[in-house]
Amino acid sequence: MDIKISVIIPVYNMAHYLEECLGSVLRQTLKEIEIIMIDDGSTDESLAVMKEYQKKYNNIKILRQTNQGAGVASNNGIKHALGKYVAMMDPDDFYPQGNSLGELYRVAEEKNMVMCG
Repeated sequence: MDIKISVIIPVYNMAHYLEECLGSVLRQTLKEIEIIMIDDGSTDESLAVMKEYQKKYNNIKILRQTNQGAGVASNNGIKHALGKYVAMMDPDDFYPQGNSLGELYRVAEEKNMVMCG
C-alpha cells in the first residue's frame, strides 16, 4: 500500500486526549495513512495509551525521545514519514469529519499543491 499521508503527532503528557485524537484519525475514510506518534519524554500514561493503539492498528508507529519540545519531536516524525504528504496534528486536537484527510489529499492532488490546510 502506498502511503498517501503521514500524520505526525508529537506527544508530551497528553494521555487524557489521545483516545479522541487517535480515534478521529483512525475513522478517516482515506485509509492509506500512517500515524507517527513521537513520545517526547512523557511522564504520564501517554506511552501506554500509544502502545495499546499500536497493538490494534498496524499503521501506527511510535518514536521515543527525551523531552526536547514539540518542534524537535515533529521534525523527528517527519524524518520517519513515508507518506507523499505530511499532516501535523497536536495530540489534543481531532478531525471533526471522517473525510478531512481525504479532502485535503484530493485538493492537493488536483491543484498540484505543496501545502494545503
